[in-house]
Amino acid sequence: MSGLSVSIVVPAWNEERSIGATLEALHRIRADAGGAPLWSELIVVDDGSDDRTAEEAAPWATVVVEHDRRMGKGAAMRTGWSRAKGDVVLFADADLEHSAVYLAGLLDPIRSGEADMTIARFSAPAANGGFGLVKTFARGGIYRLTGLRLEAPLSGQRAIRSELLGRMNRLPEGFGIEVGMTIDAARMGFRIAEVPLPLSHRETGRTVRGFVHRGGQLLAIGRTMLSRLRRTAP
Repeated sequence: MSGLSVSIVVPAWNEERSIGATLEALHRIRADAGGAPLWSELIVVDDGSDDRTAEEAAPWATVVVEHDRRMGKGAAMRTGWSRAKGDVVLFADADLEHSAVYLAGLLDPIRSGEADMTIARFSAPAANGGFGLVKTFARGGIYRLTGLRLEAPLSGQRAIRSELLGRMNRLPEGFGIEVGMTIDAARMGFRIAEVPLPLSHRETGRTVRGFVHRGGQLLAIGRTMLSRLRRTAP
């Protein structure tokens, strides 16, 4: 599987300050050490931003797709992978900035045939993040529904074979998409591997805005789990 082509999808909302550095970092890993192409297209989906996200992304992206209103992270990811032509789709958050160069590590287990989907585990969690309640909730729910134990159930940095991604047609539009994707992948028998990577991104922190954000995540994840309790397989 070493010859697999890769499409990178970057969903973004109001990321004008970070997205340029993230995309520049991805261009630095466009080829591997031997000069072989690492990825073939870079798709940015601007999810109804009211800043200059699309303009900052345009010089780096193969294509920038703009939603005319905010539809949610899951919807942005779906828009991106529906346009992707690669054998593998790699999803990356727009705020990784220069640490995005390490995302190449997600591709190795898939290209070697060891995994169908890989998930990045941040190797150095920020001390100023939240209390971990949402992550604990997601981790526990995934385990109860699939028997799969994960350290990074909420990570948006993940790669998956396109043919398998195409079988996931009922994923959430919002922040529950990573949990929904993981549950569905495990139930369909996909081989899932976590890969520790030295990534960094913006933490919402223990602020009012951060708590509101995590509250929204919790509700979205809860709805996702409930919908999967009602059906035994995707």
